[in-house]
Amino acid sequence: MKKTIAVAALVAGVGCALGAQDVAPLEAPEEGGIRFDAGADLRIRQEILHNVPTMPGGGMVGNPAVMRTKTKNQMRFRPRVWAEVKFGDSWRLYGRLADEFRAGLVQKTHAQTWPGEVVVDNLYLEGKNLMEGVFFDDGWVDVVAGRQDLYRLYGLDHIFVDGTSGDGSRTTYADLVRLAIHVDETSWLDLFGILNKDREYMRFGTRRSRDGTQLTGFGGNDTEMDDWGFGAVWNSAFTLGGGDAARGLPVNYQLFFIQKDTASFHRRGVKHPRRQVNLLGAKLVPHWTANLSTPLEAMVQVGENGENKDLTAWAGYAGVDWRDMEKKTWRPFAGAGLLVLSGDRDAAREDGGRNAWDPMWYRGVDDSEMMLYGSNYGCGWWSNMMNLKTTFGVEISRLHKVSVMAGPIFAEKKDGLGGGDGQYKGFLSQARYDFPLWRADAAKGERFEIFGHLLFECFNPGDYYETSKPAYFVRWQVDFKF
Repeated sequence: MKKTIAVAALVAGVGCALGAQDVAPLEAPEEGGIRFDAGADLRIRQEILHNVPTMPGGGMVGNPAVMRTKTKNQMRFRPRVWAEVKFGDSWRLYGRLADEFRAGLVQKTHAQTWPGEVVVDNLYLEGKNLMEGVFFDDGWVDVVAGRQDLYRLYGLDHIFVDGTSGDGSRTTYADLVRLAIHVDETSWLDLFGILNKDREYMRFGTRRSRDGTQLTGFGGNDTEMDDWGFGAVWNSAFTLGGGDAARGLPVNYQLFFIQKDTASFHRRGVKHPRRQVNLLGAKLVPHWTANLSTPLEAMVQVGENGENKDLTAWAGYAGVDWRDMEKKTWRPFAGAGLLVLSGDRDAAREDGGRNAWDPMWYRGVDDSEMMLYGSNYGCGWWSNMMNLKTTFGVEISRLHKVSVMAGPIFAEKKDGLGGGDGQYKGFLSQARYDFPLWRADAAKGERFEIFGHLLFECFNPGDYYETSKPAYFVRWQVDFKF
């Protein structure tokens, strides 16, 4: 059956590709009026994980035993279709449906079958340049309301990555209302409210393929692990040293306040209390040259849980990014950064720790595809970590890119959740190659493209874990876009 699914998906992708080549190029629509557009994409990937040191929960979900995955080998197929309607020059309604089904190549367990379930992956209304003529001649308000991707929202990529960490690679959305108030060309205020439900209600088909899966990645079999929040982000820039950017040092900065509430939940008969976290933070990005910048971030969290215990935590990031922006091909880039997320020695006894960093919605794969499953506190629950990494690479041409990343990872506090007696978690290495297989000619209105990537990760555990066996993650992926 699984072979049939794989063959059917591949045939469908190829068939759509061949059909797309016969479609006449799209003509550019006239400005204003009502305009409609639609498309689809298909992602096919194979992933192999081996010997990842992990504790799926630790203090957060009450599983005291350190476990290691052996070998997990699976194919994943994710088809999506989207459509949008534009009303004039200001309003847009966008929707997207998605599914992901799997075929285990080693194990026969945890394999979703097609077409078991289709979810509403995106559905939002967007308005731009609103309130024209009210107080100001130009429009100064933007609004987006509905279900939308959360990845790197507002450029705060250590806070917003994935709203549905428990949903694997199928979705990354959150239900959001966003408002942007523009003050001038370089300053604006972002306001938002967010809601993440633990179970998906905007879906079609049987629940059987997803029964027992929580979108937030925690909880047991109860529909209770919701989170919600709101916040404000001030965005602006200034020139250090006075004068204009040509004579001084241009600096972009953000100041932000975010509140997140996480509902209490039960797992294996243990109740975990509600958490409320208030985050204050600042991000500075000095641009020393057109090619060189040094991003800096500082964040603190204060709050309490449902047992009236105070929560305090902190995080920081310092990095340097260099990229040759002058060349059109063979553009090298390099970077280094240190990310520190506070931990707690009593994480196992204090339900994750009263001083351990709450990752908010930073529960994605930006730090590692493999170690997403080995973060000790739950799927993607990045906390108690000092991650020093360096990156080198080159953009050979558009969609052709080679990059390598490597660096050590330490625990900020010795909490014992890895089973070892130290703080050195291990050394993580990653190599990736992105490549095109078929490129569209945008000048001719073409849309059909095929592109892919190869990814390899290796992790050599340190004395934080009870194992010293190397772990690895391998993936190949091909995307069809039409």
